[in-house]
Amino acid sequence: MTHRRTFLKAAAAGSALTVLASGKIVNASQTSAPKRKGKSAIRYCLNMSTVRGHELSVPDQVKLAADAGYDAIEPWIGDLKKFVDSGGSLVELKQQIDDSGLTVESAIGFAQWIVDDDAARATALDAARADMEMLKQIGGRRIAAPPIGAHKTAGPNLATIAERYRKLLEIGAETGVVPQLELWGFSKTLSKLGELAYVATEAGHPDACVLPDFYHIYKGGSDFAGLKMIEASRMHVFHINDYPDMPRETIGDEHRVYPGDGVCPLPEIIGDLIDSGFAGCFSLELFNRDYWKQDAAKVAATGLEKMKAVVAKA
Repeated sequence: MTHRRTFLKAAAAGSALTVLASGKIVNASQTSAPKRKGKSAIRYCLNMSTVRGHELSVPDQVKLAADAGYDAIEPWIGDLKKFVDSGGSLVELKQQIDDSGLTVESAIGFAQWIVDDDAARATALDAARADMEMLKQIGGRRIAAPPIGAHKTAGPNLATIAERYRKLLEIGAETGVVPQLELWGFSKTLSKLGELAYVATEAGHPDACVLPDFYHIYKGGSDFAGLKMIEASRMHVFHINDYPDMPRETIGDEHRVYPGDGVCPLPEIIGDLIDSGFAGCFSLELFNRDYWKQDAAKVAATGLEKMKAVVAKA
């Protein structure tokens, strides 16, 4: 019996060690630790706010993203309108995007779909339709739907907002472009994850989805743990950024920094997102004035490198 116990102890000890081909002996936990699945599905997008200060034309924005190695772009509707108004061809722009191997995962629009004034809201919904139709022509899939118009003062109750978001979703279904309910941490309305989840749920529409943002989650005072309460497939695009150690009350958009350069625990949060099934697109959204003074190609390349680095650590 003594010999048997000795053998079992030795076997147990031996099983904890692995000899690599190089001859190096390592603990088995170093070789058998499971790798997090799902990272390969993540795509990387450039939100053009990141180079907004460079005042690039839309074709130049596309070239910038493609040259840097991004998978997708998130243009601003205002830039697209300026492009069209100056004689630009959406057909040619779509061809450039396709030839560059990029997709248009989202776009930044500011139609005031949420406001209380009936006439103003009707006008805003018409504007949203026009924005979506224009976006569709370049292969756009989604558009941001922030609470603009209800951000300076407390807006309507959440049930009413849900009804209005549904109207916007119905227009999206007709145009083929999905409006994403966007979180604005500084806003008096839809500044918290719970509010975003409630409105998206109560809208009762199959296309309802949310557009979170790491900075805005912090700014609005929500806990990142709240992301676990939102079904991963309802987050197609996620604005990625980081922020310095500043109070919520004083931090602003311009303080956002590259992922990994701030205090946000991005690898941990991203790991939880991936474990929950997130397989969407991280879109780099920064408004850093110092970056705007630098070479646009350097900013785009650095942003992509740092995004991939924090995901790799997840």
